[in-house]
Amino acid sequence: MSENEQLLEVLEETTVEVEVEEVVEQGVHTYSSVDSYVPPTEPKVIEHLEWFQDQKLALMMHWGHYSQLGLVESWAMSDHDAEWSRRGVDWDVTGKEFKEQYRNLNKTFNPVRFQPDEWAALAKEGGFKYLIFTTKHHDGFCMWDTQYSDYKVTAPDCPFHTNKHTDICANIFEAFRRKGMGIVAYFSKADWHVPSYWAPNMERGDFTWRGPSYKPAEHKELWEEFIQFTHNQLLELCTNYGKIDVLWFDAGWVCEEAGQDIRLGEVVDKIRKIQPWIISADRTIGGPYENYITPEQCIPSKPIPIPWESCITMGTSFSFAYEDEYKSIREIVHMLLNIVAKGGNLALNVGPQPDGRLPKNAIKRIKELGQWLNVNGEGIYGTRVCSPYFENNFAFTQKAKEKLVYAFKLYEEEEAVELQMMIPYTEKAVKSVTLLGEITPLEFKTTEKGIQVTLPEATVGENLVALGFKLEI
Repeated sequence: MSENEQLLEVLEETTVEVEVEEVVEQGVHTYSSVDSYVPPTEPKVIEHLEWFQDQKLALMMHWGHYSQLGLVESWAMSDHDAEWSRRGVDWDVTGKEFKEQYRNLNKTFNPVRFQPDEWAALAKEGGFKYLIFTTKHHDGFCMWDTQYSDYKVTAPDCPFHTNKHTDICANIFEAFRRKGMGIVAYFSKADWHVPSYWAPNMERGDFTWRGPSYKPAEHKELWEEFIQFTHNQLLELCTNYGKIDVLWFDAGWVCEEAGQDIRLGEVVDKIRKIQPWIISADRTIGGPYENYITPEQCIPSKPIPIPWESCITMGTSFSFAYEDEYKSIREIVHMLLNIVAKGGNLALNVGPQPDGRLPKNAIKRIKELGQWLNVNGEGIYGTRVCSPYFENNFAFTQKAKEKLVYAFKLYEEEEAVELQMMIPYTEKAVKSVTLLGEITPLEFKTTEKGIQVTLPEATVGENLVALGFKLEI
């Protein structure tokens, strides 16, 4: 999905009579334009955005009671989105019956094989620098011990509530912090369970959609109740759950322009009195509380001069899908290089299984990625964009202060490595060229087309994913 290509549509008359840009189609969000970016002014937030841009690689996890069904997270609860989101519902039930079954998934969610320390150790091995975890999705099921909802993993009607790891957010956040990784709290601004959002006996009747069941402008007290509920949960997460690096807000239709103003800036400002560095990613909204933009399931065609992060699934789905097909290590490394060369971060999503384990193929890919990054990570982490960015199957990054440029040759499957190689870099004079992971400089000469290097005999003929070079400038 390319930038700003969604058509304008009128929100349904029963909700609010304004035109807004469609921000999500079949569960996939658009992303904001550079023009709508407002740089933060708080010194600690500015400093923390530099930290964020150094990290480059996040492990994203969509996990909730919906993992039991192997369906897309939340969206099948919306009758308005049923055509695409309920394709996997192949048992004979009505929409009303299905929604009731979905709501009751909390009563069977029991991930007794959840091992947060093992997840964190695997993420560390895979080269991930921060975690993005779903504290709650649109369906409203909370993965922490919130005091503002009974629809949570720690409630007595959820069988997991007696487990020592029952407060999943608390356990996973601490496990990842112990491994030195940052914490990003995904939080849906919508909540399809709380009665102040999908309120009963309203004009929409039983027909559900992604927005509230009433017009907020006509039910101001009810909407204010939802605002306070949202603020309370966010303050709870940022007060009781340790250091949070980023608040990652989903549900872009919940915004002032669509008549659903939750006064997000007000609560973020309160949170920054507790954690002054916290980054706010209010997806698709623009303005002062979208401190970085979040392309979903896509990579921008050119470098973006502001902080950004592409969230892309390792398989085909953000949530766990039975017998899902995972991208190859070649595809994953090439995605990472394409993104980093354009100045972004990759949030690589893996959906945990309903029993609390990670899928075997996901584990295999994470380990393979870590092996590649062990050799080549120097040219990934802490880098910034470098002309010519991405050209002729080469990706470029740099560390300007160290006067280092990194060039990565991306190899297609079965493409042989040749003895002589031309690196298409002509920006500055090069003093030395070294293969990443090696010490001995390579023989090279400068030409009009770039830097011609001679590779070691041991490298030639190998079926490589990508080969990294360090150029001293």
